Amino acid sequence: MNKNKIKIISFENCIELGRNVDKHLQKEFNNNKSNLINVVCSRFINGEGKLYIDESIEDKDLYIISDVGNYSITYNLYGIEHNMSPDEHFQDIKRVISASNGRFKKIVVIMPLLYQSRQHRRKERESLDCALALQELENLGVNKIITFDCHDPNVSNAIPNLPFENYYASDIIINSIKKNHKLLNERTLVISPDMGAMERARYYAERIKCDVGLFYKRRDLSKVVNGKNPIIEHVYLGKNPKDLTVLVIDDMIASGGSMIDVAKKLKEEGASKVVLVATFSLFTNGINVFEEAYEANIFDELYTTNLTYIPKEFNKYKWLKIVDCSKQISQIIYGDSTGTEVDITDEEDINPEFNKESKNE
Repeated sequence: MNKNKIKIISFENCIELGRNVDKHLQKEFNNNKSNLINVVCSRFINGEGKLYIDESIEDKDLYIISDVGNYSITYNLYGIEHNMSPDEHFQDIKRVISASNGRFKKIVVIMPLLYQSRQHRRKERESLDCALALQELENLGVNKIITFDCHDPNVSNAIPNLPFENYYASDIIINSIKKNHKLLNERTLVISPDMGAMERARYYAERIKCDVGLFYKRRDLSKVVNGKNPIIEHVYLGKNPKDLTVLVIDDMIASGGSMIDVAKKLKEEGASKVVLVATFSLFTNGINVFEEAYEANIFDELYTTNLTYIPKEFNKYKWLKIVDCSKQISQIIYGDSTGTEVDITDEEDINPEFNKESKNE
């Protein structure tokens, strides 16, 4: 396999992740020439965009990496600084495919955080955004879609003839937690914060060889607040957490209210340590609520990944542990481009750029 047949476009929304993926790929291929190619994204003052690929991709395997959840990218809209939304990031993915003009040999879209993954099914007259987005990519000629910890992998049924690879960061996160905590099966408990995360929690429990429990969200079905029935109470079902190290597992943290409520309940029941785990941490209501909860001894640590944007200034929070998944993405690309089966469960260190003192704590 000629390494130069691989080209990677890593958008500004994940440029650091893309550079790290490229460094790992150079080691895989034993070649120090970069696989990254530049794209120029520009905007008219009314917000309309255009995109230009800066070099030839003729007969290349093209891998597009985009973090649609990055809210730090801005542009000038009618004289106002405007933060890009997931919709705009996804539109840029389509622009790259259009700009490539069918000259590629193969095109693979890597969205670690799958666009609109939480809108994976509809009730009554709701939109079905994730399925429509996947079909758009298929219609544009994409050969494969790669994502991580998809909210519901069954959304791939919308594109039955297009390869859809859903990877998990679970083993990488578990290995990172083990560096800071002695996870003994009789002294550890894994908890799902709701019924939807139970399968993921069970996988963690099987890997650690410990018991698993569940919280049930009892909701007020007579009201709708912010599009959801408000939670009345988190009801726990499972082993007594007293004196145990408890891992609370979910795919995503948005505002974090439910995770914090669950952690508080566990500490009230006597858990010695509560470790929160989520592949994606969005902190949509800010990070201060977590800092306040940590200061109140509601939880001890939060493990997450760099698969979606986390501001660099969050480095100051000693309880936040960022697991670097760039090596795993490079292994996925290497395996896909060479037709080689790869093991992406290799032990990865906590990202030292975010957690310089993690090994000494």
